[in-house]
Amino acid sequence: MSETKKTNIILFSGDYDKAMAAYIIANGAAAYDHEVTIFHTFWGLNALRKEENIQVKKSFVEKMFGKMMPRGANKMGISKMNFAGFGPKMIKDVMKKHNAMPLPDLIEMAQEQEINLVACTMTMDLLGLQKEELLDEIEYAGVAAYLADAEEGNVNLFI
Repeated sequence: MSETKKTNIILFSGDYDKAMAAYIIANGAAAYDHEVTIFHTFWGLNALRKEENIQVKKSFVEKMFGKMMPRGANKMGISKMNFAGFGPKMIKDVMKKHNAMPLPDLIEMAQEQEINLVACTMTMDLLGLQKEELLDEIEYAGVAAYLADAEEGNVNLFI
């Protein structure tokens, strides 16, 4: 009897194209019967943000972080050729032309495949993000939980 293979991805980047790569790899690994976890930390948490503005009590600095960070996967910029926001529009048009799934759909697919989407609680505290602002049905954990998963992982990626 073979053991279940485990794939762990740290999504640190807040770039649309890098988040897409993380989710494409995660969904592919899940299709190959891997147990998959994506640990979202720092700017990678933007992929888990709800698009609508959620009213929660925040300090001035936390409000400023919230205004500076993109709200949701669809609003993330790309790593190269952002061109003041025009680059993401171009890449999304090319993706649509080639029938590539956009990031929000890849995230939904990941949830359907029961990929563990984990938000880093320490980073949430640092950036002033609250659970109500993130997608439903995700997990919350600190670095110790990630390290426990990584120790057992067959594949560990940092994106």
